[in-house]
Amino acid sequence: MATTGTQTAASGGDVGTVDVEDLEYSGGRREQRPWEQVLFFWLCAGFSAFHLWVLVGPVIVRAIDNELGLGQVFYRAVAPNLDQELFRAIHLAWGAVLGFGFYSLAKGRGTKGIPWYDWLLMLGALGCAVYMWRNLDELQMSQGATYDTPDLVYSLVGLVVVFEFTRRTAGNALTIIAGVFMLYAMVGHIFPEGSPLYHNKSLRDLWFAFPYIYSNLGVFGTTLEVSSTFIIMFTVFAAFLGRSKAGDYFNDLSVALVGWARGGPAKVAVLSGVMFGSVSGSSVANVVASGAVTIPMMRRVGYDRNTAGAIEATSSTGGQITPPVLGAAAFIMAEVTGLKYAEIAAAAIIPCLLFYIACYAHCDLHAAKHGLRGIPRAELPRLGPLLVRLYMMAPIAVLIWAFITGYSAFLAAALGIVLCIGVSWFNGIRWSRSGVTWRRGDDVMGGRAIVEALEIGAKDCIQLVAVCASAGIIVGVIALTGVGGRFAQIMQAIAGQNQLMAMVFTMIIVTILGMGMPTTAAYAIAAAVVAPGLQQIGVPKLVAHMFIFYFAVLSAITPPVAVASFAAAGMARGDPWKTSWIAVKMGLATFLVPFMFFYSPVLLGQGTFWEIAPVFITAAIGVWLLACATEGWFTEALALVPRAILAVAAVAFIVPSNVTDVAGVVLAAIAWALQRYVFRVRNA
Repeated sequence: MATTGTQTAASGGDVGTVDVEDLEYSGGRREQRPWEQVLFFWLCAGFSAFHLWVLVGPVIVRAIDNELGLGQVFYRAVAPNLDQELFRAIHLAWGAVLGFGFYSLAKGRGTKGIPWYDWLLMLGALGCAVYMWRNLDELQMSQGATYDTPDLVYSLVGLVVVFEFTRRTAGNALTIIAGVFMLYAMVGHIFPEGSPLYHNKSLRDLWFAFPYIYSNLGVFGTTLEVSSTFIIMFTVFAAFLGRSKAGDYFNDLSVALVGWARGGPAKVAVLSGVMFGSVSGSSVANVVASGAVTIPMMRRVGYDRNTAGAIEATSSTGGQITPPVLGAAAFIMAEVTGLKYAEIAAAAIIPCLLFYIACYAHCDLHAAKHGLRGIPRAELPRLGPLLVRLYMMAPIAVLIWAFITGYSAFLAAALGIVLCIGVSWFNGIRWSRSGVTWRRGDDVMGGRAIVEALEIGAKDCIQLVAVCASAGIIVGVIALTGVGGRFAQIMQAIAGQNQLMAMVFTMIIVTILGMGMPTTAAYAIAAAVVAPGLQQIGVPKLVAHMFIFYFAVLSAITPPVAVASFAAAGMARGDPWKTSWIAVKMGLATFLVPFMFFYSPVLLGQGTFWEIAPVFITAAIGVWLLACATEGWFTEALALVPRAILAVAAVAFIVPSNVTDVAGVVLAAIAWALQRYVFRVRNA
């Protein structure tokens, strides 16, 4: 097979290696014994298959019954009929077993094989699920009311498992925050009555908090429900999409479309972030997958190491706000707000476009400023053969169609999975002068590839199971103590009725949370603690939650802890701090986007086409002009005064108002005139 342009470009540059798990997980990835590798391979595949059967199986069986005219005979005999709380308990226990099997106690302490204490933790996780199964009715009847000694022991063991599972896979920050909330539930009654942190003195029985929180009022509540349904389904879908080689196709198509342009490799990174990032829930995973191709190409045409890393980090981070498959936190948003996931995905379209317009503008302006060219067309993949393979887009297209036509998210993901397998078989078609033949290759999914995709999907979901379980602890404490309402009062006291100040306060909180924990955890905590306060001062529900979600995503490129920037710096062999600050500069316009849809909810699709279009156009002009100001390039290198005026013009365009739009036009014209007729002459 001929080498593609992507492969050629990648092989010609230098790129460092980055361990995704080393950046995203706290425990060390251990080396398993051969028999343990086999066991956990099948445990992972079984984890994904179990969820697919429970979530989609009933639909399939019911369709078979209807087709054969059997009523519900087959359905009653075969379809899974698990209680939802028990299903979540199995989901958590199975996920914890995988977590303890793959990740050691701490980095640098990885032993070959799983030690006895991890087997004990696995046994504890499974024991809790068995206990719930055996005592389900009694536990559900007594939730939030009474408990006995076995219930207390069961909940204590379960919470120990959740805390250690979270610490290994999601980091110390989330574990500590969940622990502080847990401690507050037990001792909050000792605060002075009337203080914001006081809660009901009737909770003096400290042990009551454990069974309460380890129930569907806490751990097994909304967040774990989302993890066991939406998140696992779309994580498995992403795994099938990757295993069908769609990610490679997206990269090749991006290179063919814009690789030849000025600063082409950087624009490839942006386009690849849109296409590949929309089906991956991890900024770091996006960086590693796309950066292996784009970073060497950027280095080849003249981008320095830090800028190449920053471009890749910023564009890959945007994948989590790209429809149709947003980051995992978006599924929690759908459950918390009561909105359909399709509505949230639709609301994310314009903010996503503005994000990538800003990224593309920075890439183009940087290339113009430094005279950077693209890859020679002769070395690029041929566009014709790639267009013939547009069928690789079918899973994404069908997913969008399913959302629009009202299919459930589960069925939409299941259709996407089936299509991933189907389209991969078209990859085996070979065209020649003698005719059309079919040959099975690595990009054609057979039985083993399907099982491997199931395994990958389970591995990708491990961290999210822990995050959602710990977020459930925090939600449970808020429900138990009522502290959420007092947080809202505190926010009102700080910001008064000034919504802008409240949004700035929220931005700071979410960004700090996002530095120390995964996006999903940062969003879940802020949604539980901060969002109610925003809604109380009049911020619309969708705007409040999208604002939080957006900054939780952007925290991946925000120093001092910027995992996406650090990963990209590692691959580009650049300086992590410099890379992070360049990423912030590139993302400066995108940091303003949440404030734009706060001031003008029409940017979340809340309005008619004629209301949305002009606001979007002026906002797009604004983010482009802000990129010009930060890069110091308009049609030529900008002097300081025109640059400052252009920055003000950009903000004027970004603020949604006819008056500010006119002011933006005037200021932009003044900046252009000063640069052309005053500073060009002075510098000549």
